[in-house]
Amino acid sequence: MEKLIKYFEEAKIELQKVIFPTKDQVKNAYIAVFVVVLIVSLFLALIDLTMSFTLSHIM
Repeated sequence: MEKLIKYFEEAKIELQKVIFPTKDQVKNAYIAVFVVVLIVSLFLALIDLTMSFTLSHIM
C-alpha cells in the first residue's frame, strides 16, 4: 500500500511540471495540421487523376 501512495505522490509532482499548450498554440497547431493534410490530399488526388487519365487512354 505504501508503494501505491508513493506512486500517486510522485505522479502529482510530475504533473505539476507539465506545461500545457496555450489556446493560441493549439489553434496554430490545428491550422498547420489542416493545411498539411489538405496539401497532401490534393497532391494524391492529382496523382490519382493523372494515373486514371493515363490508364484510360492506354486501354
